Parts: sequence; C-alpha cells; structure tokens
Amino acid sequence: MIEVRKESETFIKKALLIGVQDAGTGAAEAREHLSELSELVKTLGINDRQEFFVVLRESNPKYLVGSGKAQEIADLAADSKSECIIFDSELSPSQQRNLEQLAKLPVMDRQEVIIDIFAGRARTKEASIQVELARLQYFLPRLKRAWTHLSRQRGGALGTRGEGEQQIEVDRRIIKRKISVLQDSLHQIRKRREVQRTLSERNQIPKVAIVGYTNAGKSSMLKAMTGADVYVEDKLFATLDTTTRRLELPDRQDIILSDTVGFIRKLPHSLVEAFKSTLEEAVFADLLIHVLDISSPFWEEHLKTTLLVIEELGAGGKEMITVLNKADIQTDPFARAVFKTVLPEAILVSAKTGEGLDALKDEISKRLRKFSTHMLLKIPPDRHDVLALAHRYGKVLKTEYAKNGTMTVSANIPKNHHAKFDSFIK
Repeated sequence: MIEVRKESETFIKKALLIGVQDAGTGAAEAREHLSELSELVKTLGINDRQEFFVVLRESNPKYLVGSGKAQEIADLAADSKSECIIFDSELSPSQQRNLEQLAKLPVMDRQEVIIDIFAGRARTKEASIQVELARLQYFLPRLKRAWTHLSRQRGGALGTRGEGEQQIEVDRRIIKRKISVLQDSLHQIRKRREVQRTLSERNQIPKVAIVGYTNAGKSSMLKAMTGADVYVEDKLFATLDTTTRRLELPDRQDIILSDTVGFIRKLPHSLVEAFKSTLEEAVFADLLIHVLDISSPFWEEHLKTTLLVIEELGAGGKEMITVLNKADIQTDPFARAVFKTVLPEAILVSAKTGEGLDALKDEISKRLRKFSTHMLLKIPPDRHDVLALAHRYGKVLKTEYAKNGTMTVSANIPKNHHAKFDSFIK
C-alpha cells in the first residue's frame, strides 16, 4: 500500500493566510470568508495565523495572483517566519506547485484544509471511506507535489509499461484502482441504507433530519432532544458521522431523528459528492430541522449557504422548521426581536439550557400529523391492556364507558402502530 505524504502533515506552528477578493465577491464578504478560513486553520491546530488580503482583478494562470503579488506573499511569509501559506481560494495543481517553488514553503488551499479537517474528524467506517475517497481524488492530479518516491521503477511486472517508467505513473494507477474500490464500498453502504430505508418506510416511521451550517449546534440539538451520547465540541466540523436516534414525541408519535454533516461556504463540489451518502439523510427525510446559530455575526450568510446546499441536494421542496439555536448566548431582547421579524415562524431554542425544546417537539408533532390517523375503538371490558396500548402508542382524545363496561376510545394512532388496534376498530 502506498502512502500520501502531504507537506501540511508536518507540525506547523505558524501560517500565512491569503484572502482573495475577486470580481464576483464584495470586500466585506471576502473578509468574512478569510475569517472563516482562520477558524478552519485553527481547527487544524495552527494557532499562530497572520492574514494578508489580495484584491484580484484577473486570475493569473501561473500563481492565481499576479507575479508581483505572488513575490510579495513569498517575501511576507519569509519575513513573518511562516511555515505554510494557505489560500482561501481554490488553487490548480500547477498554481500550487509554482507558488511552493517561489516561496520555498508548503502551499495549501481552502479545499485541502477542509479535507485535512475531515480526515481528523471521521470516526465511522463510512465517514473514513468518504474522507479517503475525497482525499485521493484531490491528490491524484497533484502527484508531482504530494509524492516523494519519484525514482524510476525497473521491470514490467503488474501491468507496468516496462523499464524506465517513473514510479509516479505506477502510483497514479494504484490510486485510480483504490478510488474504484472505495467507490464500490460506498455503493454497498448505500445499498444497505436503501434496504434499511425501505424497512423504515414499511413501518411508516417519519424521518426527521437536522441540517445547518457547521458548528451551529446540530449534534448538541440531537443530544438535548434524545439524550444520545454523541460527540460535541465547539469547532468547525467537530464530527462528520451521521447519528440516528428514535424519539417519541409528546403525541406518542415515534420518529427517526438524524443529524448531518455541517454545511460551509465554498465547500468543494467533490466533497459534496463524496459525502452524498451522509447528506442524503436530508434528501429522504420527511421533515428538516434547520439549525441556525444566532450568536454568529455571519448568520445571514450561513442561512443562505444552507438553503443553497439543500437546494443542490434536491431537498429544496422539503417541509422545514427553522430553529434559532444558542439563545443562551444571544440574550439581547432587541436582537431576538430582529430574528423573529426576519424569520417569524422560527423557534428560539437553546440546546444547552433546554429553552424552546418542548415548543420544537410540539411543532414537529404538528407538522407530522399526516403520519397519524384518528381511530375510534370499541374495547371489551376485560381488555384494559388495549386501552393502555392506546395511551402508550397514541394520543387518547376521549374515553366513554358503557354500562356493561365496554370502552369507546377516540385516539390519534401513528400509522406504524395501526396493526395493534385493527381488531378493535368500531
């Protein structure tokens, strides 16, 4: 097995971050993106970060920025004793190589930073496969930069073209083969998930997916609502793994509640594709809970980004509840009033303190009532166990007793529990 050795995997203490404002981006938006890149780099463990902002009027095929600006960046990196240069914009393989040769330092782009974060956050087998797939697809066109064993190989074994072929060409074929294996593995995972989804649909258990910008508090929300033992940390992309739990709502309706990987601005399309099997929890959900961090100064951009990604996934028409999370941080009454004006139907919630969680559960019950049916039951006097089941699995609206003890029960029963009461329907 061959190993990719990235320069960024060495222990880097200081990085120079390059923000780029192009023709399609305003100055304020570009600086917000650079601020977010700084948080992403911090998540990698690089705490000493210097920022440099570039206004790009025209993309340069050699360095992305102009030659003079590229030299200025290289000089600034040397003067500041930075050990790495990180661009907020996507760099082509040749631009990355040219910048490294000029600065004599490792050069990364936003895409590589996100992949590195993903690699450190994947915990399940599925997430690990997805990360490895995205990583290999990113590095395949960058072999000249990322691989160090470029000595020539002898012989013509294993389908090589014979003596004189460079090791890099062998590596390219090995990577392509591994990508194919990983894609097959993900295909098998998706097939198993389809079987599980079919069983769930057969049981008619509603599926609810928690979506939102990274670090909005999705995992905390799942933990607060279900008591699930999930990993929670105040970092971008704290976890990539989908956690699914069953939750009983106040009206006795059972639902399957799942969180999803966080969305982010300028997420490379290849990563969206690689994580499709995780994100498709949102596509196949009956209801979406959009968690918005109202303590973030960039909440409007986060809102737009999440809605855009949901649209790209084909889930734009899904019914959705918007949740204004971290109400324990945003306590200013005026600020709360502004949010309620912009998003009047949103529910103010704190996953930390529990504020608003009961209101959220009630709203979920309201939105999912189509999964319950009103039933009128006639229960014999000796079958109080059936009445107990009606209370356990549904919402009993009214109970009347005849003189002989027969019970007439009016109840809303979730469709997945109908079979328990079919023989008592009046």
